[in-house]
Amino acid sequence: MLAVNERTSVEEKSMRILIAVDGSEAALRAVRYAIRLAGELKLAPELHLLYADEPLLRSVAMSLGLEGTRRYHAENGRMATQKARAMLKRAKAACEEHVLVGEPAPTILKFVKANRCDLIVMGSHGRSALKSLFLGSVASKVLGSTMVPLTVVR
Repeated sequence: MLAVNERTSVEEKSMRILIAVDGSEAALRAVRYAIRLAGELKLAPELHLLYADEPLLRSVAMSLGLEGTRRYHAENGRMATQKARAMLKRAKAACEEHVLVGEPAPTILKFVKANRCDLIVMGSHGRSALKSLFLGSVASKVLGSTMVPLTVVR
């Protein structure tokens, strides 16, 4: 039992935030949001920048070979994260960058679980009036399958 003037020590830990990007303007808005959020937190968060590249068709991957396929995904990842990486660097926000190959929603969900992320931040595309009523398909799939808070930036 605690006396009235005793204090309990709660171990403070930094938040683990996943920023899922795809190279779009919507993703860059999500990066801006995450940078603002990181600046408001008491402890600097552990930021993870993730790009999930769609797998190639088996026939295409076979014709490119192992090394060609690796280069293809690495280049896609570099292009998709380039502007986000620059924004984070300008903000002096340290982050770990991850380029994974797989269907985006399941890849994001698997990463979040494996790395015990506390928050997912991602952008959503609103390309037309009708589509703007709904989240993008990746954001919808993540939202429908995660127990981790998700911030969708539009």
